[in-house]
Amino acid sequence: MTQLPSEAGAQSQAGWLGTRLAAEMSALTLEKVRVIGPQNAERNRFRILAGKSVLALRSTPLIEGDTALVIAAGPSLHRRDVARLLKEMSFAGVVITTESALSYCVRHEIVPDLVVTLDSHADRIVRWFGDPNLTRERLDRDNYFSRQDMDPGFAGDELRFNQELLHLVDTYGPKIRIAVASSASEAVVDRVYAAGMEVYWWNPFYDDYERPDSLTRRLYELNGLPCLNAGGNVGSACWVIAHAVLRKKRIGLLGVDFSYYRDTPYERTQYYQELMHLVGRDRLDEVFIRVYNPHLGQEFYTDPAYLWYRDSFLEMVQEAPCETFNCTEGGILFGTGLTFTTLRSFLEREARRPETG
Repeated sequence: MTQLPSEAGAQSQAGWLGTRLAAEMSALTLEKVRVIGPQNAERNRFRILAGKSVLALRSTPLIEGDTALVIAAGPSLHRRDVARLLKEMSFAGVVITTESALSYCVRHEIVPDLVVTLDSHADRIVRWFGDPNLTRERLDRDNYFSRQDMDPGFAGDELRFNQELLHLVDTYGPKIRIAVASSASEAVVDRVYAAGMEVYWWNPFYDDYERPDSLTRRLYELNGLPCLNAGGNVGSACWVIAHAVLRKKRIGLLGVDFSYYRDTPYERTQYYQELMHLVGRDRLDEVFIRVYNPHLGQEFYTDPAYLWYRDSFLEMVQEAPCETFNCTEGGILFGTGLTFTTLRSFLEREARRPETG
């Protein structure tokens, strides 16, 4: 049975449990990744030692210029003609995408300058690159991609779409640099190397580096890679790399929704199955939080993980030495330190700006 979010205010308890869970997400996320992330880093060790640090990106043409555009895979990306506008306006800055937005880009003949990948999941994340080992049996066991609203391309004939994506990523791969977290799965690492991408490595922050038992410190001692606070998600990691590594002064954001549109059924949200297991169908309105975006005059809803990502990003953006422009035109990312604008306005402003090095 399809279950849409209740009308705002219809239930006095709407979202209360989700807000409480969001406050615990940092600890819950660490518990989730503290084993698999370091295990993957251990397995990736020899490739890391033979490869390049993410700091080596400063010796590439990506360091030139002051502007970057981050493209993530939020639902707003597929509700507007973003690709057409990007081509029409000829953005001259650095384009950085999440691995989840790579499929959208290459399908529209947009070749990103840099892709970023973070998640340690053993066999899901590789799907964004095309999975050479995908089978019907695996699809029957896991409907993670087909049931969600992240990319409509995955909702049809998944095996055929996967073959098309394999071809596209293999075609464009040699032209793409990728920043791979040490936590990445074997499947992802094998795939990006097979596609001919130029790989740069980094460590995600897991905990307080100053603690004697710090997991982050242990990883740094293992591989010597710089440790970046990724805000818990790959979209925020793209933004961090843009300003902290590539030293961009102005960063636009696309597809960074951290939320869902009101017409999206609960079943099509990212963490639906986990939340169902936690609270059951009858209490879903208590874990999904409604947020009114005053810039758009529109309400969206979010889950505890996305709310935590949003709040973490807003904390980071206030301390960053750059201007951040949210061009998503949807979602719940707004607040102090951000300029909420349209993609066209951002691109026009950058086109008028004189080139600086």
